[in-house]
Amino acid sequence: MKAGLHPAVPHPLRGYFYIGSAALLWGISATLGRAAFTGHPLLGFSLGASLKKIDPLILSQSRATLSLALLLPVLLARRGASALRVPGRDLVRFFLLGILGVAASNYLYYLAIQRTNVATAIILQYTAPVWVLLYTAVRAAQRPSWRRGAAVGLAVAGCALAVGFVGSGGFRMDAIGVTAALLAAFSFAFYNVGGHRVLARYDRWKVLLWVLVATSTFWIFVNPPWKIVTAHYGRAQWGFMLVFSLLSVLGPFSCYFAGLQHLEPTRAIVASCLEPVFSIVIAAFVLGELLRPMQTVGIVLVLVAIVLIQLPERMARGEELLVEPIE
Repeated sequence: MKAGLHPAVPHPLRGYFYIGSAALLWGISATLGRAAFTGHPLLGFSLGASLKKIDPLILSQSRATLSLALLLPVLLARRGASALRVPGRDLVRFFLLGILGVAASNYLYYLAIQRTNVATAIILQYTAPVWVLLYTAVRAAQRPSWRRGAAVGLAVAGCALAVGFVGSGGFRMDAIGVTAALLAAFSFAFYNVGGHRVLARYDRWKVLLWVLVATSTFWIFVNPPWKIVTAHYGRAQWGFMLVFSLLSVLGPFSCYFAGLQHLEPTRAIVASCLEPVFSIVIAAFVLGELLRPMQTVGIVLVLVAIVLIQLPERMARGEELLVEPIE
């Protein structure tokens, strides 16, 4: 194919493995970040003393920029500059995917946490499966079914219970925070749908590279480089940010994009609801946080949703996914 390497024949189980791996890495990075900024000892070491001065905004920016700095030379060495070029028309698509999808969802999610609370931000962001389901149904990209609808509903409800939305602070109203969380959900949905379509033409590494270029460019305008320089971070802070970039961006997004090559957007985004599940379970085992009964119920609901949304594929193997072509 002239535009790029065509992905392998879709394999649902492989897709779930990749999405689950991405969710696991995001869960690990969430636990790492939480331990660092709360001063909680992690594996016998306290990270809070040397890392508490890292600005969360700079941490968000650095994880994309450092991931780009690591990925670009590897791809240049293995493929050469000419193999990484894309037509100008598709370059615009990559920048839209990176800025309106990945960068916006990240930035708006952190803004929502700042203005509301973690539970409110997560549950509103994880309404994204609903928007993907509605979009694909309206655009006739896939046949609607009660199983898909039930799976999306269970996934959203499971996330709400898993993050402690019920019985521990609940929903915190703030106009800016709620709006930011909903926009984060739309951005999350956007890069699931848009990423799936782009990955039908390009291999995941080229997609990831240009998405990181777009995301890093976005962050330069939001937070200019001289603000990072004036922070005077030491080796401990930069080392943490490097590890964090591997665990929260480079590793999980390479897996997530691989998963989108094997799963259509609704299945992929429902499977991504494993992220808060992994975060809760890892925090319980590593940080000793209490896992409440309602959180356990939420975890079970997410797992049931993932199994349920896979059922139509097994029961109708001859059904082909209808994917709109990229103009």
